[in-house]
Amino acid sequence: MNEVCRIKDGRCYIELKIIPGASKNEFLDVRGGRLRVRVAAAPEHGKANAALIAAFAKRLNLPKTSVFIASGEKSPLKTLSLPKEAFESALEFVV
Repeated sequence: MNEVCRIKDGRCYIELKIIPGASKNEFLDVRGGRLRVRVAAAPEHGKANAALIAAFAKRLNLPKTSVFIASGEKSPLKTLSLPKEAFESALEFVV
């Protein structure tokens, strides 16, 4: 299975490297076993995390409440958790 995207306990987990403060939200490439994502929000008061969740929810057509940060809330290295049903769609990011 892909090292960036995996299924565990009925959830899909994606390893991320977040680059906050960008000019726009953008899904980049995979480096060092993590999907790199730029978010336009600043890394203060949870704004970048909220922008990250909103970007994934929109791209995968999921409710924001089903996407959450499983680890790394205050770090640029994060693990995002999605419903297991989103696994196939999430793989499109890392192929």
